[in-house]
Amino acid sequence: MRLALRNKHGLVHLCLTARPSDFPAGCKNDPAALRKTVPAAENLTVHLTGVAPGTYGLSLIHDENSNGKLDKFGPIPKEGFGFSRNPAIGFGPPRFAAARFAVGTGGEIQQVRMRYLL
Repeated sequence: MRLALRNKHGLVHLCLTARPSDFPAGCKNDPAALRKTVPAAENLTVHLTGVAPGTYGLSLIHDENSNGKLDKFGPIPKEGFGFSRNPAIGFGPPRFAAARFAVGTGGEIQQVRMRYLL
């Protein structure tokens, strides 16, 4: 996966889940979700290994202050976020169907556009 961040502060939290009911917060409820945290870099490439073939949704947070959560100003995120397939964002996160992608035996590359609203 490749992404560009607005700075190299903090951490990037990734969650890869196959359960539509738990997307995008699947890491909290899905014990089978793949979780990964990596140091932020302005241009970041992340390799997820050991992913079984299937259909998944990926969500990311650029946790600039490393406090383990997406900080908000009211309902508006103050930190960056992104989703697989880069679906349109309205009020709230996208549905699993808009972010789902298939992983085969040869793997999959996702280029995620991080979004910063503030």
